[in-house]
Amino acid sequence: MRHDAPGAHAGHPGRPGPAARLRSLPLLSNPVGDVSASLVVFLVAVPLSLGIAAASGAPLMAGIIAAAVGGVVAGLVGGSRIQVTGPSAAQTVIIADLVVRYGWEVMCLITLLAGVLQALLGAVRIARAALAVSPAVIHGMLAGVGVTIALAQVHVVLGGDPPSSAVAAIRELPAALAGAHLPAVAVGALTTALLLLWPRLPGPRALRAVPAALVAVAAATAAAVAAGLDVERVSLLASMGEGWTGPVLPDRADVHGVAIGVVTVSLVASVESLLSGLAADRLHDGPRIRLDRELVGQGAANAASGALGGLPVSGAIVRSTANARAGARTPMAAALHGVWVVVFVLLFAPAVELIPMAALAALLVMIGAQMVRPRHVADLRRHHEASVYLVTLASVVLLGLLEGVLIGFALALAVSLRRLTRLTVLTEERDGRWHVVVQGSLTFLGVPRVARMLRTLPTGCHVDLDLHVDFMDHAAFESIHAWRVDHERTGGSVDIDEVHENWYERSSMQAPPVGKTAPGGLARWWAPWRMRGGYDSSAPPTGLLVAGAQEYHSSTAGRMRAMMGRLAHRQRPTALFITCADSRVVPNLITASGPGDLFTVRNIGNLVPPHDRGDDASVGAAVEYAVEVLEVPSVVVCGHSHCGAMKALLDGVHEAPEAVRADRLRRWLGHGRAALERTPREALEAAPGAEALRALAQANVEQQLEHLLTYPAVRRRSEQGLLELTGMFYDLDTAQVRVLDPLQGAFVPVADGGVGSRIPGPRGPLGPVGGPPPEREHA
Repeated sequence: MRHDAPGAHAGHPGRPGPAARLRSLPLLSNPVGDVSASLVVFLVAVPLSLGIAAASGAPLMAGIIAAAVGGVVAGLVGGSRIQVTGPSAAQTVIIADLVVRYGWEVMCLITLLAGVLQALLGAVRIARAALAVSPAVIHGMLAGVGVTIALAQVHVVLGGDPPSSAVAAIRELPAALAGAHLPAVAVGALTTALLLLWPRLPGPRALRAVPAALVAVAAATAAAVAAGLDVERVSLLASMGEGWTGPVLPDRADVHGVAIGVVTVSLVASVESLLSGLAADRLHDGPRIRLDRELVGQGAANAASGALGGLPVSGAIVRSTANARAGARTPMAAALHGVWVVVFVLLFAPAVELIPMAALAALLVMIGAQMVRPRHVADLRRHHEASVYLVTLASVVLLGLLEGVLIGFALALAVSLRRLTRLTVLTEERDGRWHVVVQGSLTFLGVPRVARMLRTLPTGCHVDLDLHVDFMDHAAFESIHAWRVDHERTGGSVDIDEVHENWYERSSMQAPPVGKTAPGGLARWWAPWRMRGGYDSSAPPTGLLVAGAQEYHSSTAGRMRAMMGRLAHRQRPTALFITCADSRVVPNLITASGPGDLFTVRNIGNLVPPHDRGDDASVGAAVEYAVEVLEVPSVVVCGHSHCGAMKALLDGVHEAPEAVRADRLRRWLGHGRAALERTPREALEAAPGAEALRALAQANVEQQLEHLLTYPAVRRRSEQGLLELTGMFYDLDTAQVRVLDPLQGAFVPVADGGVGSRIPGPRGPLGPVGGPPPEREHA
C-alpha cells in the first residue's frame, strides 16, 4: 500500500470516498474546525517551546521562532494533513551538547544545513529508507532521552542548574536534594500535581479540553506571583533585546564535528517526523501522509528556523494528536497555530516573563518520564527485542545520544543475524511414522544440523517433514531435496509441509482438496474459498465444507490432537465474546485466539437484550453461563462497520408493521432501538451512509455494554473487580480493530500501540465498571 496515495473507503460505485473528497478540498474548506484546533495546539505549544529551549541551553526566543516557523512552513509545504511541527524534546540532548561545543550561532548553521539535507533526501525520494531503523532502537533512544531530560530538569526544580550529563546529574543529585530551594520546589510540585490531576478532574468537557500543560504553568505562575516567591523566571525580553543572532561559520578545526552534528540532527528529525506522521494518520480519515513531500517540508522548516535563529524542529505526536482531536482537517490548522505563537509573544511578552523556570522544568520532567513507556518493553519482549531497547536506553543515558544509537543499531543487527542462524529440529516416532519439525530460519548455516538429523532416520520409513520456517535459501532447498530423493529411492516415503508466516503450502504427493492450490501454489488459510487459487466455482457448498474438513484432517488435526485432548476435559475461556453473525467477522482471526480462549455468542447486530426482557432467553442464558458457571474474567461486545442490522435500524425496520417485515426480526432489532436513540439524529443525517452506520454501530456497542449491567451476575462480579467489560469495533474497510477507551469516550486503534494491553471497563450511567481480572490458569 502506498502512503502517498489517498486512502479509500468502500462506498457507492463511482462515488469518491471521504479521503478523496478531503484531498480535493482547499485549505479553507474547514475554517471553524481548523481555527479552533489551531488555538488548542497554540496553547500546548507555547509552554513546551519555552521549556525545550531552556533545557537545550538555547535562547528562549529560539523556541518561539521554531514553533512559529515549524507550524507555518512545514504545515503549508509538508505532506501531512494534521501533523504539527515544532521544537522536539527528543532533540534536546543533541542540541544542548552542540551548543556547549560550538556555541549558539554555529548551532543555527547546523540547523539550517540539516534542513537542506532533509530536503535533499526528500527530493530524491528516500524517505522510506529512514523507516528501516529498528523500532526497538527508536523507542530506546526516546526513552534514554526522556531519562536524560528528567534527570537534568530535576535539578532546576530543586533550584539549581542542569548538569552537563546524565551521569553528572545522578552523581550531584544528593547534594542538590540537600540544598534544595524550597520556593522552586513548591512551584515544581504544584505544576506536577496539576499536570497529573487536571485530565482526571470532573467537570464540563469543554473545561477539561484546556491543555493540562497550559493550566499547570499558568496556575504555578499565578501562585508564585501572588505569594511573591523568590524564584528564577523566564528572561524572554532580555533575549529579544540582545539582538538577532543567526548562523555563523565554525572554526576550521570544528568543521568535522559540525558535519557530524548536521547528519545527526537531520536523521533524528527525519525519523521522528516520519514516524510521528504515520502515527498521526491513524487519527483521521483523510488522505495518508506523503512521506517524501513531508520530508521536504520538514527540511524547509528546519532551514528557515536555523536561518532565523530558531531551534531544530520535527513532527510532534503530542501536538498532532491535540490537533486531530480538536477538529483539524487541513494543514491550515498547523499554520495558524504558528501565527498565534507570534501574536502571543508580541502582545504578551511581559506576562511570559512571570513564568518560573521551575514550572517549565517540572513540565519537562513529566515529558521526559512519559517518553519512557514500559508497555514498549512488553511489546518488544514478544518479538525478542527487549534487550535492544534496554541497551539503547542505558547507552544513551550513560554515553550520549549518538553513541547510544550506534550501539543499539549494532545490537539490533546482531540480533537479526542471530535469528538467521537460530534453528530448532524436533523428531518424534508415532505409529511407525516419523514426524520431523524444523522451526526458524533455514539457511546454509543450519544445513549441516538438519542433514545430520535426517540421516539418522531409519531406512524405508515414512517421514512427515514440517518446515515451519520464515526463510529458506537455495542451499537448504537442495540439501532437503537430495535427502528426499535418496530416502524414497531406498523405499521410504516423504510428505513435506512447508508453513510460512502468512501462507500455507502443502507439497505432498496427494491431490489438493477443492479450494486448495496444487502443490507449489499459494493458499492463504485465512482467505475465503473463492479468493484461493484453484477455487472450483461449480462445486456445491456442501462439497466445499467437506473438502475443507478433509484438508483439516490431512494437515492440522494430527498436530492439534494432544492440545485438544487436554482441553476436552474442561474449558476455561478468557472471555465471553458477543459479536455479530455477519460472515465477514471471524472472532478468532481478529483476536489471534485459539481453541478454548473465547466463549462466543453471535447474533444479528451483536445485541444483548436487557435482563428484564424475557422474549429471548438464548443470549441471557449464555451470559449467565459464562459469568456464573465458567467465571470468565472478561466480556467483550464487538460491533463492525457496514453492519446490516444497523442499516435496518436506520431504515426503521424495527418499527415496521408485521405485514412488512418478519415479526421475529422486527422484534429482535427492537433491542437496538436504545442505541439509535442515543445517537444524535442530526449527526446521522449529516454523515455519509457508511459513516452513519459506523457511528450507530459504535453507539450500539456502548449501549449493549450497558444492557449487560442489567444482569445481576454481571453487575455483582463487576463491582467485585472480577469481571471486565470491553467494547470492540472491527472496521471491514481497513481490517483494523478498535477498542473503546472510556476515558476518551471513543474507539481508539490498537495497531499503533496507543492502547494498553487492558482497557478499563466502560463508563456509563453507573460509572466505571470492571477491573483487572484475577490471574487464571489456562488448560
